Amino acid sequence: MLVYATPDDYADYTRKPAPADIEGELERASERIDELLTVAVYRTDDTGMPIEPDEREALKRATCAQAAWSLAVGDPYGVASAYKDVQIGSVKLGGRTDAGGPPRYAQDAVSILRRAGLLPGYVIDGPYW
Repeated sequence: MLVYATPDDYADYTRKPAPADIEGELERASERIDELLTVAVYRTDDTGMPIEPDEREALKRATCAQAAWSLAVGDPYGVASAYKDVQIGSVKLGGRTDAGGPPRYAQDAVSILRRAGLLPGYVIDGPYW
């Protein structure tokens, strides 16, 4: 699995020290970025990383934005978007939400990828309109 950012990248992006468990957050954030890039077309090297420096930088920044957002909302696994009530201690998930729930993607990450030309369309996330 590709991870588009390092703990040092995260610290540079947020201008705060990276949390001790940031590697896992960056892995999950990279997975979310991969979801957004499903139909994106760009050249990659043998490892799957973009060849163009601007595109590589965009993936790194978008990953950091996604990780920071995930930490800020306190839902790194996207569980809150699937359930009305969520509780971690003693588990309690509750019923499924109707048409929405919290968004899955950080809007800053989406904007970074769009400005870099990596998102050809729009990401509709959260409640349907």
